[in-house]
Amino acid sequence: MKLAPRLAVLLAAAVVTATACAPQTSDNSFLGKDEKSGTLRVWLFQEVNNKPKEKVVDAVLAGFEKVHEDTEVTVEYIPVETRAQRIKAAFNDPDSAPDVIEYGNTDTAGYVKDGGLLDVTEEFGAWDEAKDTDPTARQSVTVNGKVYGAPYFVGVRALYYRTDVLGELGLEPPGSLDELASTAKRIRAEKPGLYGIAVGGAYTYGAMPFIWANGGDLATGKGGSYASAIDGAAARKGIEAYTSLFGDDNCPAAKCAGMGGNDTVTAFASGKAAMAIVGDFSRRAVEAGKVKGKYGVVPLPGVQPGSIAPAFAGGNNIGVLKSTSHRTLAVDLMKRLASKEAQGELFDAMGFLPTYTDVRQRVAAEEPFVKPFVDTLAAGTKFVPASAAWATIDSSLVLPTMLQEVVSGRKDVGAAAGDAARKMDEAFGSTG
Repeated sequence: MKLAPRLAVLLAAAVVTATACAPQTSDNSFLGKDEKSGTLRVWLFQEVNNKPKEKVVDAVLAGFEKVHEDTEVTVEYIPVETRAQRIKAAFNDPDSAPDVIEYGNTDTAGYVKDGGLLDVTEEFGAWDEAKDTDPTARQSVTVNGKVYGAPYFVGVRALYYRTDVLGELGLEPPGSLDELASTAKRIRAEKPGLYGIAVGGAYTYGAMPFIWANGGDLATGKGGSYASAIDGAAARKGIEAYTSLFGDDNCPAAKCAGMGGNDTVTAFASGKAAMAIVGDFSRRAVEAGKVKGKYGVVPLPGVQPGSIAPAFAGGNNIGVLKSTSHRTLAVDLMKRLASKEAQGELFDAMGFLPTYTDVRQRVAAEEPFVKPFVDTLAAGTKFVPASAAWATIDSSLVLPTMLQEVVSGRKDVGAAAGDAARKMDEAFGSTG
């Protein structure tokens, strides 16, 4: 996928300025050194097909080294799955630590609590391009009002649907969550070999929009102090709406209760589901499946007809480690890697959505597939609590367990949500 020349020119003109839990015992602090030459080390995440990403990064590094003639940059691409161990070791051993890292946006609060990330509030505020950063993306690098990095790219989910199946049955893409449920069950009734919509009991990010669309939330609070809200009346209504899609009339619990996000992508791409809540970042997987040329995408609808359900704003950030001895150089490299030009090129190479609202509008105009995701972002997205406790809540499978307890019939919504709330509050309390 190539951006049109007009977009490339616009992006080039914009560029001038230039996701694990680390140990709670880490107390590294900025060493006071700010060397203006030497070697900078960078850790970035390795993608399934990493070559296009490497090409974008290499171009950024070439520009950086041209301006800073006495510097050299070495890049290591690390597996996402083992980032926890690698970054934990880096926080504990500044001598072997990188200067700049890519990290998941849900990791920010934990890394800040562990003393690993540099406060770049002043530099971010003075950076001209930063003013166009999406508010939710900005939130993902902010803890207690301070900024600890630059958003790198964002990912959201929308509703993929089979154009051939809906067309054959004379159905339109659903315009509300109630219509989503009725459409899914109509498809299942007419075509019992298909899931109307693939849903998963372990698919947290598929369930969250139902909670948010019904006015509920995961937690309330700010400034590091949170309390669970998952057992509130509105949140319970959203949980009930999502779990009602599990059953023989849509997605049988015996098969779907254990499904996660990747499973729902596979179900849709393989032709086993007529609809699925899937990310922009899963397009290549869908295109490689049996439904290529037979699907469309619309924003996941909300409760009111014509509305859009809030989606989780996923993605990655670029940050500087507090232990760097090259603060000025490292911050400059961070900004170059996360610049408008670099994000535009990353979209071109990998399909990752830019975090800048103006750049997103341009790529949407050039690539129609992107529009439903850009519209979803523009309608307002949500994020997980900016608390170090979220890593514990996530890794302990608190929300998937809640959903699966309801789907299996072991507990009703109230009891399952109440138990989940208690576990969440324990985690929030343990972080102080």
